[in-house]
Amino acid sequence: MAGTGTSPLNRAEQFIWLTARVLEQRRFAHHFLQGSADAVETALAAYLNEDGGYGNALEPDLRGPVSQPLHTAHALNVLDSIGRCDGLRVERICRFLTGVSTKEGALPALLPTQRGYPAAPFIPIVDDPPAELLATGPVVGLLHRNAVWHAWLFRATDFCWAAVDALDRSHPYEIEAALAFLDGAPDRARAEAAADRLGRLVRDQRLAVLDPERRAEYPVAAGYAPGEQHFPYDYARTPESLARRWFTDEELSRSLDHLAAEQQEDGGWPVNWRQWAPGTALEGRPLVTLKALLTLHAHGRSLD
Repeated sequence: MAGTGTSPLNRAEQFIWLTARVLEQRRFAHHFLQGSADAVETALAAYLNEDGGYGNALEPDLRGPVSQPLHTAHALNVLDSIGRCDGLRVERICRFLTGVSTKEGALPALLPTQRGYPAAPFIPIVDDPPAELLATGPVVGLLHRNAVWHAWLFRATDFCWAAVDALDRSHPYEIEAALAFLDGAPDRARAEAAADRLGRLVRDQRLAVLDPERRAEYPVAAGYAPGEQHFPYDYARTPESLARRWFTDEELSRSLDHLAAEQQEDGGWPVNWRQWAPGTALEGRPLVTLKALLTLHAHGRSLD
């Protein structure tokens, strides 16, 4: 029976049942209601294409049926969250990644096959898209963290190391991608050293709002929507992340207080990136809500 109380989790549950896609409903049930991993994987399969990639607006800002790296990264995150990032399912995904990689052996953010289908205006469609850390880093880090072995990972890992080492000036989403790579990179000593450098960069360039009450004093990155800022919890989603050492206990605690307070009257959390179509905002909010709940839970915050 669905929860009807007034706790943060009960309110979020009502929001999820009211607004979310089947996939996010099953993910919520798996994480918080003892729902099965099989049910999540069945829902995810609806987005799988014959080429081994994922499409069909799995990532809400890209519409249409065609497989894209961003959709496929999203699918890998779902599989990782239910402990299914292994076997033939991941072999199939790695074959797709091999086929769409650039000459550097890494992933572009968006393939030109998206042309003709609606897509967020902040993700440009070009004929010969470059490899990007934003697209490649999270995938490589996740596969390494799950002890996946595939030939695609060799050059993709080298690309990520070179991209991370070259970071000088950056923006929050690129730092998130670099961190996702470093959190799974097999060379732990090198990853820790690189993460320490990125942590200093984040603080020096004010890429994290360290005091939510003084939010207006922190810059918004070029091209981001008004208010599209990052907080310590955006980087340190779990206590095990290398980003946890970037912030003091007080800074992280303040940011988690802020995250908890962001829950809205309807039980969901708000989308803070640029909203360009009504449907994408509706599909995005349950995703943001799940991420908020999982982050608070990971840091030991009570949801009851």
